[in-house]
Amino acid sequence: MIGVQLLSQLTCEMNQISEVEANRSLTKHRKIASSFRDTQLFEIFRLSCSLLGTARENCKNLNFNDESQHGLMTQLLRLAQNCLTFDFIGTSTDESSDDLCTVQIPTSWRPAFLDFTTLKLFFDLYHSLPSTLSSLALSCLVQIASVRRSLFSNTERAKFLTHLVNGVKHILQNPQGLSDSANYHEFCRLLARLKSNYQLGELVMVDNYPEAIQLIAKFTVQSLQMWQFAPNSVHYLLSLWQRMVASVPYVKATEPHLLETYTPEVTSAYITSRLESVAVVVREGLEDPIEDLGMVQQQLEQLSVIGRCEYQKTCALLVQLFDQSARSYQELLATPTQQIEITIQEGRLTWLVYIIGSAIGGRVSFNSNEEHDAMDGELVCRVLQLMNLTDSRLTQGGCEKLELAMLSFFEQFRKIYVGDQVQKNSKVYRRLSEVLGLNDEATVLSVFIRKIITNLKYWGRSEQIISKTLQLLNDLSVGYSCVRKLVKLEEVQFMLNNHTSEHFPFLGNAVAVTEMRCRSMFYTSLGRLLMVDLGEDEDRFHTFMLPLTASFGNIGTMLSAAESPLFAADEAKKALIGLARDLRGLAFAFNTKTSYMMLFDWIYPSYTPILLRAIELWYHDPQVTTPVLKLFAELVQNRSQRLQFDVSSPNGILLFREASKIICTYGSRILNVEVPKEQTYPLKLKGISICFSMLKAALCGSYVNFGVFRLYGDEALDNALNIFVKLLLSIPQSDLLDYPKLSQTYYVLLECLAQDHMSFLSTLEPHVFLYILSSISEGLTALGGQLNHYT
Repeated sequence: MIGVQLLSQLTCEMNQISEVEANRSLTKHRKIASSFRDTQLFEIFRLSCSLLGTARENCKNLNFNDESQHGLMTQLLRLAQNCLTFDFIGTSTDESSDDLCTVQIPTSWRPAFLDFTTLKLFFDLYHSLPSTLSSLALSCLVQIASVRRSLFSNTERAKFLTHLVNGVKHILQNPQGLSDSANYHEFCRLLARLKSNYQLGELVMVDNYPEAIQLIAKFTVQSLQMWQFAPNSVHYLLSLWQRMVASVPYVKATEPHLLETYTPEVTSAYITSRLESVAVVVREGLEDPIEDLGMVQQQLEQLSVIGRCEYQKTCALLVQLFDQSARSYQELLATPTQQIEITIQEGRLTWLVYIIGSAIGGRVSFNSNEEHDAMDGELVCRVLQLMNLTDSRLTQGGCEKLELAMLSFFEQFRKIYVGDQVQKNSKVYRRLSEVLGLNDEATVLSVFIRKIITNLKYWGRSEQIISKTLQLLNDLSVGYSCVRKLVKLEEVQFMLNNHTSEHFPFLGNAVAVTEMRCRSMFYTSLGRLLMVDLGEDEDRFHTFMLPLTASFGNIGTMLSAAESPLFAADEAKKALIGLARDLRGLAFAFNTKTSYMMLFDWIYPSYTPILLRAIELWYHDPQVTTPVLKLFAELVQNRSQRLQFDVSSPNGILLFREASKIICTYGSRILNVEVPKEQTYPLKLKGISICFSMLKAALCGSYVNFGVFRLYGDEALDNALNIFVKLLLSIPQSDLLDYPKLSQTYYVLLECLAQDHMSFLSTLEPHVFLYILSSISEGLTALGGQLNHYT
C-alpha cells in the first residue's frame, strides 16, 4: 500500500509546479515532467491496471469494511486517475474548465486503449465496488472517454465508442449506484464527454444508439425532476443535449439521430420542474435556486439551444404555462388575501420570463424561419402584457426577482430583434402590431425607455435593478441607428430635460455612497443621446447642465463654510461624490472635440477649484478622492482625438496644469497618511494608481507642448514628476507586483517616461534609478503574462 501511495504521490508531484520550482524556469520543469512521462508513466499506469485487474478477480473475497483493504483500493484508483490526469503536453489546463478537456495520451499508450480491456476493467470496477470507491472508477472512465481522437483510426474509434456507449447503457439499465451523489456527478460528467469528444454522426452509427439515447433521455428527465438532488451536475446533462442539438445541421449520417423525439421531453422536464420547485421553496422556506443567477444564466444559455429543437413544441408549452400562471396571478391580485399564493405565482412567472428570454436568445440568424419568429412574437406579447400589469401596481410595491427576469428578457430581445443588424419586417413585429399596436422598432423602443424610466423612478431602493436597467439603457445608446431613433422619442427628451432626484430618486443624496457607482453609466448614456443632435448648440448644452450647475453651486457654498462649526460635511461629501461620478460619465461620452470643449469650458475655471478644495479637505477618504481623481483621469484622456486643440490655444497647457495640481495636492498629502497593512490598497494605493494613470494619459495625449513649461518657468510638469517619484518610493516593491492594477498603471507610465522624458529619468538620484531598474527586473520575472508584456 505504501508503494502505491508513493507512486501516486510521485505522479501527482511530477505534474505540479511548487513555489520553489516556480523560481526555476518553466522549461526545466517541463523537461523533467516529459522525461518522467516517456520513461516511467506508462509502466506505472500498466501496473495500476494489472493490480486493479487482480482486485476485480478477487472482488468477492475482499472485505471493503477492512480499512487497509479499502485504503489500498482507494490508492490504486487514485494512482490510475493521476496517470490519466497527467499534464501530458504541458498545457497545464485549468481544472475548472474540465468540460472542454481532451486527454493527450501519448501514441505509445495505444495498446492499452485498443483492446478495450482497460475500458472494460473500469466499468466492471464501477459495478463491483461499493459506492465509496465506485466514483473513482467513474472519474477514470471520464478521462478515458476524453482520450484524443487522433489516437485512433476511424474504425478503431467507432469500436471504442461502441464499447463506451454500451458501458454507459449498462449503467443506465442498472442505475442503483447512481443514487450516490458522487457517482451521479461523475456519471453526468461521463455523459457530457460522449459529445464533447465524439461527433453526433459517429454516435448515431453505434449499434445500440436508439436504445442508449432513449435511456439517456429518460435519465435526464428524471434528473431534472429531482431538482434538489445534486444541482451542480445538471450543467453536464444540459451540455450533452445542447451540443447534440447544435450538431444536428451538420450530421451527414444516414441513421436517424432521434433528437426530435427526445429533446422536447428534456425541454419540458426542465421547464416544468423549475416551475414545480417554486411552491416547495416558498412553502418550506428553502434556498431559492433562482437566486444563484450565475448558475441560472448558464443553464438558460444551454436551454436556449436545446429548446430550439422542435421549437413549436417549446413555444406551445411556454404559452400554455404562461397563460395559466398569468390568469391565476391576475385572479389572486383581485382578492389579495393569500400572500403565499401570490408569491408562488410570481416565482413561476419569474422562471417563465427568464426561460422565454433564453428561448428568444437562442434564435440564430442562419437557421431562422418566419414561423419561429411569429412564435417569438406570441411570447414577447405575453411578457409585455405581464409587464403592463406589474408596472401598474408598482405604487403598492413589486416583486424584485420578477423585475430582474424582465430585464434579462429585454436584454435578450434587444440582442435579437432591436438594433442595426435586424431585419425590420420580422414576423415578431407583425404579431406585436396585431396584439399591442407596436407597429415598428421605434414604438418598441419607446416601450423599452418607458420601462427604464419606470424602474429608475420606482426601484431606487434596489441597486441590482437600477444597475441592470442602466446597463440596458447603456446598450441601447451604443448602436448607431438605434440611438438616432431613441432621440426622437418623447420619453428620451423627458430624461434629457429632467435628470434630477425629483424624477429619479437614485440621483438623490439619500442613496448609500456604494450605490452611486451606477450614476456614471446613466450620464454616459444621457451624454450619447444628447450628442446626437447637439452640434454646436451651447444653449442646449447649458440647459442640459442646469441640475449639475446648481449642484456645483450648492457644494461651493457648503465648502466655503468648511472652517465654521455649521459645516455639513456628510451632506457636502455625498453631493460631491455623486456629482464627480455624473461628470465622469459625461466626460466619457463626449468623445468629439466640440462636445468635449463645451464641457471643458463649463468646468474650467469655474468649478475645478471646488474639486481641488475637496481633495485638500478629504484627501484621506477614498470615497471622495477616488471619484474626483477618476473624473480628472477621464478629462485628460485624449479619447478619439478629442483633445486636438488649435496651435494658438492654451487649453492643453491649462488642462495639464489642473491635472498637475490635483496630483500634487493629493500626492503630497497621502504620503503622510499611515494606514494598516491590510487596508493599504483601498485607502492609499488605489488613489496613487489613479494618479499614475492620470499622469500617463496627460503625458501621452499629444496635446501639450512640454517645452513651454521650462521656457516660462512653470513648474507644473516638474512638480507632477517629482510627486510621482515620491509616491513611487513610498510603495514597497512587493506591493508593486502584488496589486495588478497598480503594477499595470506604473509600468505603462514608466514606458511613457522612458520614451519622452529620458532627460528627467537620467537626472534621478542613484537610489531612485536603482529602485526603477529593480522594479523592471522583478516585473520581467513575475508570473503574469500581462506584466511581462508591459515591462
